[in-house]
Amino acid sequence: MTAPNNHREKLRRVSGKNNHRPRPDRQRSFTRDIEHVAAETYLITRLAFTLLQYLGVGYRWITKLLALGCYAMLLMPGFLQVAYCYFFSNKVKRSVVYGDQPRNRLDLYLPADVSKPKPVLVFVTGGAWIIGYKAWGSLLGFQLAERGIIVACIDYRNFPQGTISDMVNDTCQGISFVINNIASYGGDPNRIYLMGQSAGAHISSCALLKQATMESGNGDGVSWSVFQIKAYFGLSGGYNLLNLVDHFHNRGLYRSIFLSIMEGEQSLKKFSPEIKIQDPCIKHSIPLLPRMILFHGTGDYSIPSIASKRFADALKKAGARAELILYDGKTHTDLFLQDPLRGGKEDLFDHIVSIVHSNDSDALLKDATAPPRRRLVPEILLKLAHNISPF
Repeated sequence: MTAPNNHREKLRRVSGKNNHRPRPDRQRSFTRDIEHVAAETYLITRLAFTLLQYLGVGYRWITKLLALGCYAMLLMPGFLQVAYCYFFSNKVKRSVVYGDQPRNRLDLYLPADVSKPKPVLVFVTGGAWIIGYKAWGSLLGFQLAERGIIVACIDYRNFPQGTISDMVNDTCQGISFVINNIASYGGDPNRIYLMGQSAGAHISSCALLKQATMESGNGDGVSWSVFQIKAYFGLSGGYNLLNLVDHFHNRGLYRSIFLSIMEGEQSLKKFSPEIKIQDPCIKHSIPLLPRMILFHGTGDYSIPSIASKRFADALKKAGARAELILYDGKTHTDLFLQDPLRGGKEDLFDHIVSIVHSNDSDALLKDATAPPRRRLVPEILLKLAHNISPF
């Protein structure tokens, strides 16, 4: 009887040692993270080559690519920190499926405390309608999550996978998913905000106007309401395509490509919110629109700030609630990248947070006492990036 007992004791000791090994579920989780990193890297690379394929490789684009490479290298210390958090933070729910089309995915950035329902910002990224990608909103997502705001970054089909109609439809479906499902992630479906940046501002404003037009009609097929959007934030957007065709052509997004994205010259008015809201046929839709706040830098050469000014003026003339906030000397990427990477106080970020928390006294108190945001990139690198930015 002694030998079997000794054998069982050895098994117990071996079993005890094995308890210190990584658990299989953790190993599987880490493996999934690595696989996801590889998949995302492949997708980003493919998007870059797709852009090159359509734009060609002439002198103009060689210089822009060189400038872009230097720009990315200067900001790399910040990008790497954000990328690490994006792939390995347990507060990021990546690639949540919201539809059955390719790229119908969204990322959720969750606050540390979701003991009570939190406000939600739905964000549509830019990318010249060709290289838009949900992870471009990760810096904004992490920063707002620190202030108790859930951020949902919507992915959508890019050209040539889809054209502007597909992008608007995907965005509408993504917004619908967030509104109807965010409660299960700790979000408050009664405090939803919508934001778009650059091409994402154009797409999201088209989606908002499309929804308002549907609601003012018979409302068939409506799965969410414009009334559920408390405010719209448009950052560095273009809202009148007729005024931008030649500008984009001169900057390298050639007319033929741009018209293919927008489904032909005859569709430019249809997908120009500034023109659309002046149509008497949809005047009943305008009062349904939420508060519209447009942000733009006066030093923006990718999309001039006059684009937001004209849209704000058109909105006010049509009877919508609209306001324009201009940032002196800020470029197309300053407000969205360099300033957040700089840390500390940031006017655009503080403005958005103050609006989202306007009816929450506890949140406003926490905002007032929140520590300064951490700097991610040295100032000298940020200034160099500002000077060589190709945007």
